[in-house]
Amino acid sequence: MKIVRRIVNCAVAILAIVLLATVGAPSGAWAQTAAPTAAPIDAGQLDYQLGAGDKVRITVYGEPNLSGEFFVSSAGVISLPLVGDVKAAGLTVAAFQDAAQKALSDGYLKDPRVAAEVLTFRPFYILGEVMKPGTYPYTSGLTVLNAVATASGFTYRANKNVVFIKHNGETNEVKQELTPSTTVAPGDTIRIGERFF
Repeated sequence: MKIVRRIVNCAVAILAIVLLATVGAPSGAWAQTAAPTAAPIDAGQLDYQLGAGDKVRITVYGEPNLSGEFFVSSAGVISLPLVGDVKAAGLTVAAFQDAAQKALSDGYLKDPRVAAEVLTFRPFYILGEVMKPGTYPYTSGLTVLNAVATASGFTYRANKNVVFIKHNGETNEVKQELTPSTTVAPGDTIRIGERFF
């Protein structure tokens, strides 16, 4: 008798769990999902302009075959499936999202929702009086002193008071005082000069 009572109690408990689980879940016919909105853009990326070498994650909601990680080409475009090249260089992330949405809505998708975020920024370049000149990955908030540390530090001949920076897309380098807050942007070329003895 005790065994039968335990089996009945277990069956009632399982039935109650199943009923509670199904009551809370909406039926497929009645379920409504809100239209996804574009993902918020990181505050550090608000004014950032895309350029060649940036790696961008693009999400087209409800279209996993159109979503993925893409590089901005040397021509300044991102090649998206279905629509081809979409201009990216010189655009902010928000402006690129709008351009991608427009390209997808021009005869391909009805009301597409696109989110984009920069995964890796284009590299910076450092040369001159550092131990290991070269190309290094950019990280948000990078300063010249961080860049020098990434390049294994100054040489003994380095002028530690002045830095020359050529911003991406510009032809001339600018001489600046080297302070702890002197910043670097993606694509910058940093040159550490030689000091006069």
